[in-house]
Amino acid sequence: MKIGIISDIHGNYEALKMVLAHLDQLNISKVYCLGDVVGYYSQVNECCNALIERNIPTLMGNHDWYMVSGGFCTRSEHVNKCLEYQRRVITKENLKWLGSNQLQFVLNDLHMVHGGWSDPIDEYLFNPSQEYFSTIEGKTFISGHTHIQKLEIYKEKVYCNPGSVGQPRDKNPKSAFAIYDQGEISLHRVAYDIDKVNELMKMAGFNDSNYSSLKKNDRFYAGFHIS
Repeated sequence: MKIGIISDIHGNYEALKMVLAHLDQLNISKVYCLGDVVGYYSQVNECCNALIERNIPTLMGNHDWYMVSGGFCTRSEHVNKCLEYQRRVITKENLKWLGSNQLQFVLNDLHMVHGGWSDPIDEYLFNPSQEYFSTIEGKTFISGHTHIQKLEIYKEKVYCNPGSVGQPRDKNPKSAFAIYDQGEISLHRVAYDIDKVNELMKMAGFNDSNYSSLKKNDRFYAGFHIS
């Protein structure tokens, strides 16, 4: 069974719909989302609705947790500004759905979280070593959160970050995702209409500093650190 793995959509429905369309073309049996459906961009309900309609199992990301808990991010005022907007527009049904999402998926030897295995919501795994996974049962480990696509094949373990659907941070503006097929992982990218996302953000009342990162696409963007 071929599994599509997506993560870090962040309210970018224009990117999500292109990724889902591409996965459909590849005849993917099931899609899993590693969280952070909300945050950063304006189409929060469209993103939630798409995942719900397709019955895509979705994990709890740190931005999702901010949303459902009523909290804020201590690392970025930009994140908090986006949260304030999304809290005004998100439907009660979508908020309830976000709150029902779990912290990890375990499919035989395949383990998935949003952040890391020490903190499933908010641990950043930029360059995890083989030793990091040595005491964790399983063979293949997949997490998001960094927005940087990565595949590491160790002696006995495999680690993958599918990258970000809605806000890549690896100097490639295309949406990122991964496919797991009987133990083998492949990394994929697909282009989408960034200008339309920018226009939607402008219509929602945001300025260029809030969305210019989609084209700048660097680890540090718009004056704010990764959050």
